[in-house]
Order: sequence, then structure tokens, then C-alpha cells
Amino acid sequence: MEPCFLTAAQAAAEMKAGRLTSETLIRSCLERIEARDPVVKAWLHVDRDHAIAQARELDKRPSMGPLHGLPFGVKDIMDTVDMPTTYNSPAWQGHRPTRDAACVGIVRHAGAVILGKTDTVEFAFNSRKAASSNPYNAAHTPGGSSSGSGAAVGDFQVQFAFGTQTAGSHIRPASFNGIYAIKPSWGTVSREGVHMISAILDTVGWYGRSVEDLILGALAFRLDGIDALAAPEPKGMRIGYCETPFWDQAEAGAKKAMAASIERLRKAGAIVEEIVLPAHFGDLAEAHTMIMYGEGRVALHDEYLRHGAGLHPELRLTVENGRGVTPRRLVEAFDLSDICRKEFDAIASRYDAVLAPASTGEAPRGLHTVGNWIFNGLWTLLHTPCVAIPAVHGELGLPVGIQLVGPRLSDARLLAVAQALQSVIDVNADERARILSAA
Repeated sequence: MEPCFLTAAQAAAEMKAGRLTSETLIRSCLERIEARDPVVKAWLHVDRDHAIAQARELDKRPSMGPLHGLPFGVKDIMDTVDMPTTYNSPAWQGHRPTRDAACVGIVRHAGAVILGKTDTVEFAFNSRKAASSNPYNAAHTPGGSSSGSGAAVGDFQVQFAFGTQTAGSHIRPASFNGIYAIKPSWGTVSREGVHMISAILDTVGWYGRSVEDLILGALAFRLDGIDALAAPEPKGMRIGYCETPFWDQAEAGAKKAMAASIERLRKAGAIVEEIVLPAHFGDLAEAHTMIMYGEGRVALHDEYLRHGAGLHPELRLTVENGRGVTPRRLVEAFDLSDICRKEFDAIASRYDAVLAPASTGEAPRGLHTVGNWIFNGLWTLLHTPCVAIPAVHGELGLPVGIQLVGPRLSDARLLAVAQALQSVIDVNADERARILSAA
């Protein structure tokens, strides 16, 4: 097996045993990028020589931390001191930050090799789309706004990559690309040096190819409780499945993923019960939209003044308040989300995890769209941790995942549950590797 096809946890174990070097791993990833990126187009910037130099230096050192020698892709809304950061905006081409974003600095400190910058929707907001395509079918989107990160990890080009989520920008690409992701609880990972849209919503997360990979990242970020992680047995677990108030928007792929996951969990001995959220949770989609556009209007004001007509029409519309945000509607959205956060924490605390759809279905056809965020926005607004797990392949042969959700700040516990359940829910890992190794 080529090293690029190893999970991060597998590669780390091979390096610890002395059977693999960081340089060999990085060269394998770079060869995969060279072969596949003309189709997948996941990267905006890769510096081959710099990546190899980082790996060589790390091979000479004692371990710096849980990510030592492992490759990491960085979404191009995050500042990097040694690479361009363009936010995928024509207005920022050639921009060179003077320091790393905090999250980038943290993974560097833990020993990661920064492989390059991944493609993104412009400013990670509702505007110019990434050029990236789905690795399983280039005519379909990889999702977004973390388009390149999801596609690169899904296509076995890199073991880790950062994503961000304001609505569904992180978890949805995980579903579309057949990979794992964690969207941590809001506020647990620094957003300093990341282009912001919403202080209330924006969350930094990371992709991997197993729950063990996500745990390595959590160790680097020192999420509370992660050092004492112990995976429980699936038998006897209490799982609440939640179709959410927006189930009428679920397509065949999401329905199949949820039904298959419920069946597999029950066969493994878990107690699976339906959760029906109170009726007012159905208003969270509108509340999320108000907050996202209300704060986006503020966040993009400076870009609007600097670049004017050069700004994407959707971004200009946001700043000019074409979405009809008013102070009253914002206050109502703030108040509702406060109420629902407390209520959901109480509901979710009765279970080991809540099972929910990660996307409306398979990745849509066309690169003009990144898909529907309806099954993600409420969890972003509620500030809950979410872990995406691949579940099925849909009618078009594209992956569809589910997500496990927990109460706020239960990230370590949720990862432990996900670790116990990944082999129950994800039965297609070998098939995904087989399909893409032949691509």
C-alpha cells in the first residue's frame, strides 16, 4: 500500500515503529497530488520542496507531539506565514501574512507538515465557488465551503486538512467525500488569523480518515478530557436518532444513511430511540440565517469599502442588507438560540450520542453549488460538537455520511463514542480505498 492511503493514525504508528519516515509519507502524498489534482483541483498552493524540507527536518528530531511528521492541508482562509493566503478572492492574490493563524501554529507545534493551501469558496461565504470536484465523480461538487480540504482528504492526497463551519461548510463535505470530520464545540479552537464571517457561528474543525485521526488532532488542540479517552462498548449504548424538523428536505441518500446506521447500531446491541425536538426548533433555520447574514454584513463591510464593485455580487448583497436583517429579527434569533441550546443540552445528555443526517443526500451534480446546509446549520447555531462518519453509498455511487452530535463541550466523550461506533456504522472503508486507488 502506498503511504498516502494510510490513515493518519496508521502512518503515525508506522513512523513510531521505524518502518516509515515523514519524508517517504510526504513524497507519496505529493505524487498522489501530482497525479490527481488536475481532476480534483483541491489545492490553491503546494510547495513540494518546502514540504519535503519540513519532513526531513522532522525526521531528524524527537517527536514534537501527536501530529509529528503527518501532512496537513490548510483551508485558504487561514493565515500561513510561509505560503500565500488569498481567501480565494481576486482581491487578495499574492497576499502574504506575517504570521500563522493560531490553529496552524498549533498543529505545526504538534509536528505537522503543512503541505499546502486548499481551495475554498471565496471568504468561505456564499460567493464564488471553489474549482474543486468530488473525487468519486468530477461532475459533482465536493461540498463547501471547505471544498478542497474535503476533496483532498477524500482522495487520499493528504491525511489531515482544516475546514471551517458557519452553516454546513465542514460536516457536509465530509459526507460528500466519504471521510471523517469533527466540528468541535464553539469556542474550543481559536479562530485568530482565520477570515471571519460570524463570531457566533464560525468554528474551526479538521478532517481525517478515521476517528483515531480526529483524536490525534484533538490531542494537539488539548480538548478537555481528551487525554483520558476510553471508548465504551456499543452494546447497551443509548443513541437517540434525530431526523430534525427539516426531514422533509432529506433525499434518498440521507434516508438510506440514517436507516442503515440505525439498523447497524441495533444489531450491535445499542438502544436506539427517536428524538423529536420541540416545535420551536423548527425556527432555528431562520434564526441561523438572520445571524449569519447579520454578522456577515459586519464582517464583510471592510472588504466592501476596499474592493467595491470588484466584490462578488452575493457578498455585496449581504453588506447592502439584501437579506432583510433587522435589529428585531436579530434579537429574536439570539433569544431563540439561547433557549434551544439549553434545551438541547438537556435532551442530548440523556444519550451517549445523537445520530443525525450529515447532508441532504449525495453530492449534487455541478460545481456551481456546494449543497444544502439545512442538516448542519442548527448544530452550528447550537454550538454542539459534531463528528461525521461515512455510512453508505447512494444511488449514484457517491458517499453519504451521518453525524453524531453531543451536548456542548462534550467533545472528548463524543469522540470516544464515535471511536466505538465507527466500525459499526462505516462498513465501506475498504471499498472507498479500492475505488479511488484505481482512479
